[in-house]
Amino acid sequence: MQPWWKERVVYQVYPRSFQDSNGDGMGDIPGIIARLDQIKALGAGILWLSPVYASPDADNGYDISDYRAINPKFGTMADMERLFAEAEKRDIKVIMDLVINHTSDEHEWFQKSREPGSPYRDYYIWRPARVDGGLPNNWTGFFMGSVWTLDPKSGEYYLHLFDRKQPDLNYHNPKVIKEVKGIMRFWLEKGAAGFRCDVINVLYKTTLDDGRKSLAIQGIEHYKSQEGNHEILRELRRDVLDCYDCFTVGETVMVGVEEARLLCEPERRELDMLFYFNHLEVDRRVSKYVPKKFKAKNLLNVFSQWQRGLSWNALYLENHDQPRIVSHYGNDKQYWERSAKLLATLEFTLRGTPFVYQGQEIGMTNFDYTQISQLNDVESRNIDGLMKKLHIPAKLRWKWVAQASRDNARTPMQWTAEANAGFSAGEPWLPVNGNYRRINYEAQEKDVNSVLQYYRRMIALRAGSETLKYGEFKPLLGSRRVMAYERALDGERYRVILNFSSHAAKAAFGGTVVISNTGRTIYDGRLEPWEAVVLKQTNEEAKA
Repeated sequence: MQPWWKERVVYQVYPRSFQDSNGDGMGDIPGIIARLDQIKALGAGILWLSPVYASPDADNGYDISDYRAINPKFGTMADMERLFAEAEKRDIKVIMDLVINHTSDEHEWFQKSREPGSPYRDYYIWRPARVDGGLPNNWTGFFMGSVWTLDPKSGEYYLHLFDRKQPDLNYHNPKVIKEVKGIMRFWLEKGAAGFRCDVINVLYKTTLDDGRKSLAIQGIEHYKSQEGNHEILRELRRDVLDCYDCFTVGETVMVGVEEARLLCEPERRELDMLFYFNHLEVDRRVSKYVPKKFKAKNLLNVFSQWQRGLSWNALYLENHDQPRIVSHYGNDKQYWERSAKLLATLEFTLRGTPFVYQGQEIGMTNFDYTQISQLNDVESRNIDGLMKKLHIPAKLRWKWVAQASRDNARTPMQWTAEANAGFSAGEPWLPVNGNYRRINYEAQEKDVNSVLQYYRRMIALRAGSETLKYGEFKPLLGSRRVMAYERALDGERYRVILNFSSHAAKAAFGGTVVISNTGRTIYDGRLEPWEAVVLKQTNEEAKA
C-alpha cells in the first residue's frame, strides 16, 4: 500500500493573498476556511499553508518571531485549530511551512542572544570584525550583499544568508535542535500532517572560512548540503517525524540529482521528497532574472533526469517564489487558455506528488504593474539595485524584474469579477491583477471548458490511473517546440505529446485519445498550436 502523500494532490495557499474575511486587505485563516470546499472540489487532498506564524513581515512571514503563535493579521490560534478541524471534516490534510534556517531578529531568542554572556548567545552565529576591521568573511547572501550585519548592542556581527532581519540559527548548538524538535511536535500535536521545509539543505555551516570568489553566491560551498545537515535531518526524522503519520517536502538550494538522492531517497531516512528548480530555469542564464530562449527539448531533458533519478518527485510549476507558469512557459495572450491547459497536462502526467499553487488552476498570469515602486518583494528590489550598480538600463532592468519577480505569484486570488476580484472588501495589501474580470474562479466554475474544469479532469485522470501515478518515465521526442514522453506500468502505456509553440507541429504516435486540451478525440500525428494530447495504448495494441 502506498503512503497517502503519494496518492493525493497538494494545494498551496499563500495566506495573505488567498481570501480576506474581515475587509482589512490581508488574507486570513477564516478566509481559508471559507474556501476549503473549493479546494476539495478541485480534487486536492493536502493543503500546504505558507507561514502564518507571528512575524514582523520583513520577508512576508518567512521571518518568524514566535513559532507557537499566529500572526494577528491572519487570525488567532483558535482560528488555526478550527482550520485543522474543518479540513479534517473534508479529508484534507494540512502541512505547515517549517522555517528553521533562520528566525526573525525580533524573536525572543535573538533579542536575548545580543547580550554577549547570554545562554542564547550561541543560538546564532556571532563573530567579531577581522583584525583589519573588515567583515568576518567574504560570503554573499541570497538577497545580494554581505551576509554580515553589525549589532551595535553587542559590538559583533551576526550571520544571515537572507535578509538582515533573518539571522541564521547555529546548528552546532544541540539546544537549537532541541528547540526545533519542540516546535515540530507542537504543530504535529495540533493536527499538522507534515511540513514543507524552507531552504532545508543550508542549515549547517561547516566552517566560516572565506568562500571562493564568485559572481553568484559566495561561500556556499561551506554550507550547502553538508554532512552535518544530513545528520540533522536524520535526527529530526528519528526523534520526531517517525512518531507521526506525516511527511516532509524540502525546498532545497541549488541541488543536482545526486545531491537530491542523498536528501530524499527512502533508505536515507531524511526527507520524503524535495523541490528542485532546474525545470524552471531552462530559459534562464546565471539568475532567474536573466532570460534566454526556451527549448522544449531542454525541459524534457531536465524532467528525464529527475523522473529517472529519484524514486519519487515533488511536482510543481508554480509557488509563491516563482512567476506564473502560463506567463513563463506558456502564451498568456493569444493562447492563454490552451497553454494553461497544456501545462496542467504536463504536471499531472509526471511521476510524483503534484503541488498546485493558488490561482494556477484558473490560469492566473503575471502581474500588470508598470514600475518597481509597485512591488513589495524584497528580493526584486535588491536585484534591481544590484543591476543598477552594474549599469543595466532602467527599461531592461524593469523588463527582467517584471518577468521574474516573486510578486507575480503573490497578487490576490481572483475569485470573482467584482471589486478587488472578490478577494477583499478593503484595499488589498498588494494590487489585484487588472485581468480579474476576465480570469476568475466564479466564471470558470460555470464554464465546462474552462482551465479550472480542465484541472479537475486532469486531477481525476491521475487519481484513477496507477500508471500515471507510479509508472516508469521514458522520453520519446524532444525538439525546439515539441516534447513527448511515455508512462508505462503493467502493460499499459500513456503517451503525452506537448506543443510549446504558436505554430502547428507534427509528432507521429499512435493510441487512443484519453484527453486533449483542444477537445479532439482522434489523433492524426498533427498538433495545433499549444496543443496537448494524452494517448493510451496497451501492449497488445502496440504489437498489432
